[in-house]
Amino acid sequence: MERLFETDPQLTDSQFLSGAEKRKILKHWELFLKHGCRWEHFTNALYEHLHQHCSFIAHYDRRGFYETYFETGDDTVHFLSQFEKRKAEPHGTPRSIEYGMTYWVTGDYADINKAMIEVASIYIPTLEKVARLSQLEADVAQARLLLAKHNIELKEK
Repeated sequence: MERLFETDPQLTDSQFLSGAEKRKILKHWELFLKHGCRWEHFTNALYEHLHQHCSFIAHYDRRGFYETYFETGDDTVHFLSQFEKRKAEPHGTPRSIEYGMTYWVTGDYADINKAMIEVASIYIPTLEKVARLSQLEADVAQARLLLAKHNIELKEK
């Protein structure tokens, strides 16, 4: 795996996560992104951190969360925007996509959440391209089905 930080980020103990647990979650995050946001890399520890400490709601459970954000390209792009430095507010902090606030990058979990933003910055450009292409393909397939349903032929140029 590519070494992201010159030294490991200082991840300190907090009330509900030790520094070691934070490092484990950060590794899970990078593997999840590196492998294209696939279900088999969406660990329970990562899910729990996202909904408890990153201002996401639980969406019922891990599967529901995954289906909400990673079943369509548009939803994946929306999810990734929370970790996108290039689209951050002028003060450099991305807003929560569900609550519109920046407090998810403050307090006891600021260290890991800022590290997650740094890790994501490596993968987001490629993940966004893949997600947008996937969405385009799904949209075109849906359009073809609708045209066929209504017995409409598309004339080629």
